[in-house]
Amino acid sequence: MTGVLSGALLAILGRATGETLVMVAVSTALAGAAGLALGTLVVATERDGILPAPRLHRLLGAVINVGRSVPFIILMVAIIPFTRLVAGSSIGTRAAIVPLVVGAIPYVARLAEAALREVDRGVIEAVVTMGASPWQVVRRTYLPEAVPALVRAVTLTAITLVGYSAMAGAVGGGGLGDVAIRYGYQRFRPDVMVLTVVVLVVMVQAIQWAGESLARRLDRR
Repeated sequence: MTGVLSGALLAILGRATGETLVMVAVSTALAGAAGLALGTLVVATERDGILPAPRLHRLLGAVINVGRSVPFIILMVAIIPFTRLVAGSSIGTRAAIVPLVVGAIPYVARLAEAALREVDRGVIEAVVTMGASPWQVVRRTYLPEAVPALVRAVTLTAITLVGYSAMAGAVGGGGLGDVAIRYGYQRFRPDVMVLTVVVLVVMVQAIQWAGESLARRLDRR
């Protein structure tokens, strides 16, 4: 009987791991794209940027700061109506992706902003002097020069979203957080809790290794 129970739990854990991977992968991709666009706009619109607009720059900065100030668990509950509108439900893996993306966008925006600011200002000025448009500066200079830092930013975002996804699972989002609460904590199964933690640690280590390896490979310095 124990073997059957163990097999069932392992099957549940495997399914939950897949759900967590889906949540993290999709959320990282969507938040990465939106956050990169927002971070690029913040850098471009600063006073001495390639598209100066100080008022818009301050507004974007304020919006990002507000977004980063809201704890994820509160954000997840606060935007339930929006989640239902987008995903058709407020529970399940697909629904959990919505707050994960919303919560990660300001985080990615700041990381992208920091990465883009590392680009040599002299290179930017040289490209602008040659008559490049703002879009050409971003596409041909900012992004290519900042690729290693941006890869590390995406890696850090994915790792953060692993933790966020566990919180989402604890309140109906599925994944490893749901397994840890329902089968570990509520059923007094410390072995399930430990196994869940081990899977999360392995997942984070794998993401970190893959991200660092890719960043080093793309670093042209």
